[in-house]
Amino acid sequence: MKQAPIYREDPDPASRKAQPSANALPGTTTLDLALRILEHLAQGSQPASLASLAATFSASKATVYRHLQTLVRNGFARQDPETGRYDVGLKLLMLGEASRSRFDVSRAARGKLMELRDETRQAVTVCSLVEDELVVLELIQGQTVVEFGIRPGTRMDMHATAHGRIWLAFGRRDLMDRIFARPRRAWTPETIMDRAALEAEVERVRTRGWAVAPGELVTAVNALAAPVFDYRDALVGSLAVVGFTQFIPAEPDPVMIAAVVETARAMSRALGWKG
Repeated sequence: MKQAPIYREDPDPASRKAQPSANALPGTTTLDLALRILEHLAQGSQPASLASLAATFSASKATVYRHLQTLVRNGFARQDPETGRYDVGLKLLMLGEASRSRFDVSRAARGKLMELRDETRQAVTVCSLVEDELVVLELIQGQTVVEFGIRPGTRMDMHATAHGRIWLAFGRRDLMDRIFARPRRAWTPETIMDRAALEAEVERVRTRGWAVAPGELVTAVNALAAPVFDYRDALVGSLAVVGFTQFIPAEPDPVMIAAVVETARAMSRALGWKG
């Protein structure tokens, strides 16, 4: 026998009808509230009670209860049988997993990554920040006689790489402090170790929209990187071509710069960025 829904807090019979705000769009108030409740449950750190949800959305318990039961019935929310509190349901998790690859920075516009590799003949890498560590998510080897040993999962030093410059320029403002709060490695004689010098370089990156780090991680190797943003206009990745300095000098060819920047923008647009 199917268990009846647990309702530990009586709805207010005097408030059976939700009162739309004066500027609400016709026909959308009910759906808007249901979606806002679902978003609140998803972003909360713990299950929520009916009373707290009603207070949060300035709605009657009866109105919120009806929305919750619809969400529960369709699997988007669930109710704890012991406490009566509400949390997100399994279907929301399943839908999130099913659509996640569409918003994965390493998969966004992957065809464009191959085109960039073919156009420049250089290796292509995509990095993201994972628990304050710069990590390689994607590597497409170039069309040269030498292959690079960097693989997905490799950690990169922010102070010594073009990818790192992108994150310092367009990412969280506390990243520079975090770098200089811990030991840093001088990978080559070209590695920038001085904070003032690194900050000046990062400001140049912020102004022009792309970064290089010639010979700073590996002698005679350079990378040309650009930022990847998502629908929130937040930095979620960095894209770079990697090769020997004879192919990617300290002042790269404008054609190569344009190719890298435009590919990064294509990835951003695939993630909902409006530019």
